Amino acid sequence: MHTLTFRTATVADVDALVALVTSAYRGDASRVGWTTEADLLDGARIDPEILRQDILRDRSLVLLAERDGELIACAHISDDGDAGYFGMFSVSPTLQGGGVGKQLMGEAERIVLQQWGHALMRMTVIDVRAELIAFYERRGYRRTGVTKPFPYGDARFGIPLRDDLRFEILEKALGVAS
Repeated sequence: MHTLTFRTATVADVDALVALVTSAYRGDASRVGWTTEADLLDGARIDPEILRQDILRDRSLVLLAERDGELIACAHISDDGDAGYFGMFSVSPTLQGGGVGKQLMGEAERIVLQQWGHALMRMTVIDVRAELIAFYERRGYRRTGVTKPFPYGDARFGIPLRDDLRFEILEKALGVAS
């Protein structure tokens, strides 16, 4: 097993990131892994311009995981005021289930705690994604019961294939053994 290296994305990484994130969540390629949203959403998973803004914004970064110089996973983290925010978590479908995501998540949590000083990480997950929520719960995240509407009608976030989608906020206390 080759060692993972982490680095912060630049705008030069946008095209590769869009391809990775799309492969992990949308279309037939995503069905190789277990994170697919192909039965829930079609179309884009991430808008390149929003991604570019996330990369350039203060206290926001896209963390890349590479193996032998190849991009295999990513996550967006940002300062959400009273907490860190974790999103756009993507692992190449052929590598899912091999521990890459766990390592990337650990690095993201370390940055939010040690560099930004937040003892809480927050994320939003489509609440019908029971298997994905269970994955996060095994890593110390807890369901808050707080929901947010899905952005129906905004194709930058995908084309919903059902009308009951919404986000639930999950949280994790950082620096606590999980």
